[in-house]
Amino acid sequence: MIKATEMKKAEILAYKRQAVVRAKAYIDTLKELDREIDQLCSSSTIMNSLKKISIAVCMFAVAAVLFNGCKNGGDDTNGKTTAAFNLGKTYETMTDQDGNEYETITIGTQTWMAENLRTTHYRNGEDIPEVTDNTAWTRLSTGAYCNYNNTRNSDTIATYGRLYNWYAVSDSRNICPKGWHVPTNADWITLITYLGGDSVAGGKMKETRTAHWITPNTGASNESGFTALPGGGRDENGAMGSVGSDGYWWSSTGLSTIFVDYVWYWSVHYNDSYVSSRNIDSGKNGYSVRCVKN
Repeated sequence: MIKATEMKKAEILAYKRQAVVRAKAYIDTLKELDREIDQLCSSSTIMNSLKKISIAVCMFAVAAVLFNGCKNGGDDTNGKTTAAFNLGKTYETMTDQDGNEYETITIGTQTWMAENLRTTHYRNGEDIPEVTDNTAWTRLSTGAYCNYNNTRNSDTIATYGRLYNWYAVSDSRNICPKGWHVPTNADWITLITYLGGDSVAGGKMKETRTAHWITPNTGASNESGFTALPGGGRDENGAMGSVGSDGYWWSSTGLSTIFVDYVWYWSVHYNDSYVSSRNIDSGKNGYSVRCVKN
């Protein structure tokens, strides 16, 4: 849920503009009603009293509509996650540049997002383009995002987050909000080492049970509070897959050679407790993002 005090000025102004439009429409209606009532009760004390009561009731209705429109706007836009967090842990919150609010968790000396990123803007407010077409996705050499299977369901997006290519992750405009950054390989290694190494850390990071993970979700305890979800991915050809079975997260670490530029990602899987790392020679893939606090 968006807290009004944490929303960006632009979003607040957008709500105000919507409220003004609604208000003008209701005021025009009230003026017309006022004229009609005047014709009926220009000389009647009783009717004048009824007129005042009618206007008061209408104004109350206008206020209720405007209040509900502003109050519910954020919920409808941002959705509600269905992730099962570790109830034995203490979570805090952070807000991204779109006004989306996330649970965060401190693990050892680090503080991580406990949900996948879903912003549609860079830190400076500029848009991250959404690319749904497979052919257009394969031709990208700049930042972009998509929703898994191009869903428009706000609760699904809130639960699994969005998928970003590496160009968006490495963009100097920054995909994470102020005070946060996309984790480097060193950040991931610090987390995994604290959790006991790559052979067991995955289980300690994964959300428990099988509401989102497919069976058997091996070793899942979520004792870290990280609440890793299987958001799947999108390959360089635009094909999507692995939701329910695998979670992939970008590292901001790249490796340039004479022949090719390599980029890194980290992953956990439904059928083991490992955390895996791999480098690939394409920044076109779409994976999830978890920000870590500076």
